[in-house]
Amino acid sequence: MKKILFPTNFSEAATNAFVHALEFAKVVNAELILLHTFEIPVYDSQFFPENYAAIYSSIELANFEMFKDEIPKLKTIAIERNLEEIVIKHRLMDGDLLYNLKNAVEEDNADFVIMGTNGISDWTTFFTGSNTSSVISGVDVPVLCVPIDAKFKKIKVIGFTTRYREKDKKELRKVLKIAKKMGAKVRSLYVKTSVSDVAHETIKEWEAEFAGENVEFLVLPSDDVKETILDFILYKDVDVLTTITHKRSFFESLFTSSFSEKITKEVSIPVLVMHDN
Repeated sequence: MKKILFPTNFSEAATNAFVHALEFAKVVNAELILLHTFEIPVYDSQFFPENYAAIYSSIELANFEMFKDEIPKLKTIAIERNLEEIVIKHRLMDGDLLYNLKNAVEEDNADFVIMGTNGISDWTTFFTGSNTSSVISGVDVPVLCVPIDAKFKKIKVIGFTTRYREKDKKELRKVLKIAKKMGAKVRSLYVKTSVSDVAHETIKEWEAEFAGENVEFLVLPSDDVKETILDFILYKDVDVLTTITHKRSFFESLFTSSFSEKITKEVSIPVLVMHDN
């Protein structure tokens, strides 16, 4: 059985993403591991010589009580969606979220990470700030990022962005496997810019190799990659966008504030980040 690590702070964004995590767990036959982290403030023990341990204990207890109170609410959501059979396990860890997230992925042998984002600022920070190196680069499993406004609906089309590199095929096969379980179609996009170096023969080779699969290959000429991806999402009815972290600078450029504003306000769909390692 596969494992999905789901970090949560029990916010509205996290609760919305939990629904996606439940539905995804059903499709890929996975159990959910809920990860909640909290940071204990640093105190100078010389100022709190007697109460030092008590302060830490009270903070840990408060977080445990909050964690304990929130879990039944999530279980209720699972029952309401007739997904109570999904196995849900729990992790309560103190310390930095990203540090603990990486450790939990390794210790639990997680296959996916699913997490919610609050909106524009979160998208920008998540993909261009320290979270990028810690989560996207530091975690070697696919990460499904769910914007707060992305309400769950049946996934019919999965978008897949590619540069037609040989190692992109491995990720496409993973996406096709997921799509098959969902009964979804995959639409692959290559934005052909004026400096693109992909040969026409390469594209034809891909089409021939994946001829028996439920995938449609689209090549759109444009030098405005970001706008073309948005048009692709909007006009090709894409429900989830898959991107590969093969080129850090290109990947980060997609999530500038202007682009993240459009992807959260105009399309508001989950983004599945794959790794090419």
